[in-house]
Amino acid sequence: MHRHLVLKWVIVALIPCAMIHAQGKPGKMPQADVVEVPAIGKGLCVSNVFQTNMVLQRNEPIEIWGWAHAGETVTVSFAGQTATTRAESDRSWKVTVQAMPANAKPQAMTIKGQRETLTLDNILIGDVWILGGQSNMEFEIAKVDDGALEIASANFPHIRLLSMPWGKGFESVKSFERLHEWSSWFSRHFRKGDWDICTPDTVREFTAIGYVFGRRVHMAAQVPIGLIDTSIGGTTVETWTPRTVLAQIQGKETRAKLEEWQEKIASYDAKADLENRIANYERRKQRLADQGNPLPADSRPPSDLRPGPVADKNQPGYCYASVIQPLEGLHVKGAVFHQGFNNCFEGSAGARMYRQVFGIMIRAWRTAFNNAHMPFCIVSLCTAGEPQTLKKYLELMYDVGPLIRETQYETFKDLYNAGDKNIGFVSSFDLRKSWYHPQIKIPVGERAAKWALVSQYELLKGRDPDLYWLPPSIEEVKRGHGQILLTMSTAIKTRDESDGQMTGFAIAGKDRRFYPADVQWYTDGSVDNRNQPKLQHHILVLSSPFVPDPVHFRHAWARNPISNLVNGRGIPLATQRSDDWVLEETPVKVEDSDKKNSRQISNEIRKMLRQADIERRFKEAEATLAELKAAIEKTSAKMQEK
Repeated sequence: MHRHLVLKWVIVALIPCAMIHAQGKPGKMPQADVVEVPAIGKGLCVSNVFQTNMVLQRNEPIEIWGWAHAGETVTVSFAGQTATTRAESDRSWKVTVQAMPANAKPQAMTIKGQRETLTLDNILIGDVWILGGQSNMEFEIAKVDDGALEIASANFPHIRLLSMPWGKGFESVKSFERLHEWSSWFSRHFRKGDWDICTPDTVREFTAIGYVFGRRVHMAAQVPIGLIDTSIGGTTVETWTPRTVLAQIQGKETRAKLEEWQEKIASYDAKADLENRIANYERRKQRLADQGNPLPADSRPPSDLRPGPVADKNQPGYCYASVIQPLEGLHVKGAVFHQGFNNCFEGSAGARMYRQVFGIMIRAWRTAFNNAHMPFCIVSLCTAGEPQTLKKYLELMYDVGPLIRETQYETFKDLYNAGDKNIGFVSSFDLRKSWYHPQIKIPVGERAAKWALVSQYELLKGRDPDLYWLPPSIEEVKRGHGQILLTMSTAIKTRDESDGQMTGFAIAGKDRRFYPADVQWYTDGSVDNRNQPKLQHHILVLSSPFVPDPVHFRHAWARNPISNLVNGRGIPLATQRSDDWVLEETPVKVEDSDKKNSRQISNEIRKMLRQADIERRFKEAEATLAELKAAIEKTSAKMQEK
């Protein structure tokens, strides 16, 4: 007899729960993840990416894989097609059915073995998008500006949502668990690993950027959309890159990073770690006793041996193995990736490593999803910290954040200029909030959707549709006569038309001392029919009274930069520069820097830049007073003449 099982949420009643992945906050008992469906079942089973309510990629062969008893014959039937195979000695099996066009009509898939039959219901065929990165991609729609409106209107039966669990690192297999996963950040469990129909209830905890992107694409393309959130907060670019791929990178900084992790893992002593934690507990206990305070009721001495750095989510390759590897072989439409914050902690060396890794990471993801030309949209690092202003400008230029944004943009340019028409880029630095989780996420998702609707769906029409998403580029740089002239790929304007002052550029001479640039549109001296100068809006002129002979420029150069330069459709000019000066040596290399740590170097340079800001403002005030004095004297002279 065959058992007919419908793989829905109710399957939890059929499979005993297990407790795994102890993860907790320091000083508290670890919490466990409740496993509802294991990655691999005991009998006939299918990878958990294949479920009731899922979306399969249209116009691509559909590979379906799972496990059964060794040698067991497995037959998969879907949409009028049937494929049969035999399980290998390791129990694995895989079949492929032919590509099909988009279909919003729910269909069933059956996986039949010798004793069991599994049935997956309500499957649609459309476009599947991978959503990757760290917490600013993970950040849920319920917590963003205007998120409540998005949630209330999220009734889209043809959008399906899947949030991937963290996985088990290098022990992960070509499946994943469906579980309630503990978050030590939020001190609660989140349901992970289940395909859901998009409703106000199911979308609430889903990625804001990813949902808005998918919602807009679905509304325009009118095909079913599957969204798979693979993001994990607090992660680095190297953890999202396969370990075997990282091992082939010859960059000095990448080699050093891999060696650092090898040493960290090799030197870890779990017993010594436990003894140290017990000693800390005893010291705390004694300190509270000396103060006449009792230990908290839930406090107890540690007794567990922790796995240490081998289980660290930022071990190179770890998150790729945990989350992307279980999806390898799945055909998808493309990916949207938003990351960078946790690569901002190692100075310019860390940014150089990012440059060495990022493009290779993109290529590895394309390989994982069987498409060397898979559409991939880069969302650059978002804002954090104090907003840069013209009053406080130079000090805030000293930051690793712009270096990460620069390498994200440079990686995009490398691929785009090489003819990759499936690479996309979206800036988010102009959506300014001081928190490192800025809640302005809806415009970011909309910008990514513009890229997709132009480049992948061809649904945004009009003159030069690339202007909907493609950032303006600098085509030519000329220096001389105390100015830098930038010829742009398109006309440039200010975001706020009521304020004609263009902001965002800084320039420096050979002394490496940057100052805010005065930015004007170029004119060759000719006039229009109203006797006004003819302005060439695609050429910018940069100058500063404090930089008599400028040689280099930087744009949007701060973690939370001031800049209002956009193209005709409001797409900002990306973070970039013309120099290659090292962060820790601009404007000068700190004396005895080899004996100082990064914090000490940063503090000294910031102090230097803070003083330069003050001096600049004094000089600006003096110049303003001189202009006023001259104007008054001129007016007075005219009055005396009368």
